[in-house]
Amino acid sequence: MYRTNNCGELRIADENKVVTIAGWLDTVRDLGAVIFFTVRDFYGITQVVVSDETTKAQVRDITRESTISVKGKVVKRSDPNKNIPTGEIEIIPEEIKVLGKCTELLPFEIGNSLESREDLRLKYRFLDLRNPINKEKIEFRSKVISFLRKQMAEKGFTEIQTPILTSSSPEGARDYLVPSRIHPGKFYALPQAPQQFKQLLMVSGIDKYFQIAPCFRDEDARADRSPGEFYQLDMEMAFAEQEDVFAVMQDVLYKTFKEFSTWEVEKEFPRITYKEAMEKYGSDKPDLRNPLIINDVTEIFKNSEISFFKDKVIKAIGVNNFDKPRSFLDNLTTFITENGGKGVSWFKLNENMELAGGITKYISDEEKTKLIELLGLKPNSVALFVADEKDKAPKLAGLLRNEVGRGLDIIEKDVYRFCWIVDFPMYEVNEDTGELEFSHNPFSMPQGGMEALKTKDPLDILAYQYDIVCNGIELSSGAVRNHDSEIMIEAFKIAGYGEEVVESKFPALFNAFKFGAPPHAGIAPGVDRMIMLLKNEPNIREIIAFPMNKNAQDLLMNAPNVVTEKQLDEIHIALKTIKKD
Repeated sequence: MYRTNNCGELRIADENKVVTIAGWLDTVRDLGAVIFFTVRDFYGITQVVVSDETTKAQVRDITRESTISVKGKVVKRSDPNKNIPTGEIEIIPEEIKVLGKCTELLPFEIGNSLESREDLRLKYRFLDLRNPINKEKIEFRSKVISFLRKQMAEKGFTEIQTPILTSSSPEGARDYLVPSRIHPGKFYALPQAPQQFKQLLMVSGIDKYFQIAPCFRDEDARADRSPGEFYQLDMEMAFAEQEDVFAVMQDVLYKTFKEFSTWEVEKEFPRITYKEAMEKYGSDKPDLRNPLIINDVTEIFKNSEISFFKDKVIKAIGVNNFDKPRSFLDNLTTFITENGGKGVSWFKLNENMELAGGITKYISDEEKTKLIELLGLKPNSVALFVADEKDKAPKLAGLLRNEVGRGLDIIEKDVYRFCWIVDFPMYEVNEDTGELEFSHNPFSMPQGGMEALKTKDPLDILAYQYDIVCNGIELSSGAVRNHDSEIMIEAFKIAGYGEEVVESKFPALFNAFKFGAPPHAGIAPGVDRMIMLLKNEPNIREIIAFPMNKNAQDLLMNAPNVVTEKQLDEIHIALKTIKKD
């Protein structure tokens, strides 16, 4: 037996017991006459004190981060450490054994690994995870996932694992492809989501399905998006409408965030239409902790002399109690131009409600009166404006809103502000090609069904699609599914896909819907993002055990890497040489 107790459980009640602990040699304090060292394992730290010369010599010969076992008597510490649970006791050893010697120079101090470069931490992730801070995040993740599973089971959902090797389908992001050895020239794809499988489960008669599902998308990394692989709480319900999904998921998320955080969270999530979100917040993932609201002032400036307002959509934000210098406003202009805009226009109102600075000389008395009323301006305030094309202006205003909120430090602290974003448009125009495409999930049911598809302008058709947003982060997407093959064919036809494409790309769903499909709906909150929010961690890679870096590289396992010619021959692949300029 390597240990009788772990390094986090011994207390004063264990005094005079002979125990054995095992773990990593953490710290050593050699005071000459006596040596104090600590042993660290998954559960905590225990101090050992050595005074005899033979044992001191042995300890001095052991390198830090070696694994050791210590057998000895538990005694009361003369100087207790209140910062650790085992701080009232220490062990006087009878025997010390080296179980695994550390023979290499550590690339960083374990306790200070978070201060090291990320590439170094990821290359030696097995050492980085020894840091108790990182270990706690992984343990926390395990507890959250267990809690989610328990809640879903209690609500009558059946956990089912869906395939990892499947077929490629046009679902938005780029697929990860896997060549087939026994079917030359053909490929599997790693699932971007279990979308088709969970719908097929509904047709199969499974009433309520869920899983903690791995999803694979060849997308660029962001602070809130891990490249390559992520996990989601995937769920689907048969004979369900939008309200049924809302009731389940709202309750699950509320209980989870109440269980694992002390921050404020409301039980009911407000609902905001996509149109309202873009108008008021300039984003379909609004941060409701930010009190600033965007207003459209295009009509107010319809006769304006300001040249760069002419024939543009104009968005405005009013900020009261504004006490920042001119440089703050200049930095906002730089920020917006760096994000593709033409800058920020502004004027101030002093304590006497008189205009000052910026575009003041171009503002008429009538415009001033209307702007003060619409923007709710008070003494010592500022009005900020962005002007651009119809599609760009709201997004630029949203970026400006977020930047001002951060810069003024007016975003609420220690709260989770959830909301549902509903009534997404079914279609949108691709900015690059000018063609219609699905704006959200292609398997969603259009509001109004076949009649809407046949009679409405495609850009006016809304879908039963919804997102959950928390503190400006999109936590999940979901929809009432299109379970009617005729409506599906028509919906894809509008997006430029013929019936033969639907049948070839989605053969299972296309055929299944001919055999009596129940109405069904679902959603899939991101587990990684959920834990990121619960830990108040700005970088999603910090809550994943073995993450890729922002360039989609696994520095620990050296992936992606090259393979042998033999391996390529077996899967019928020949590499193409790409010339670089």
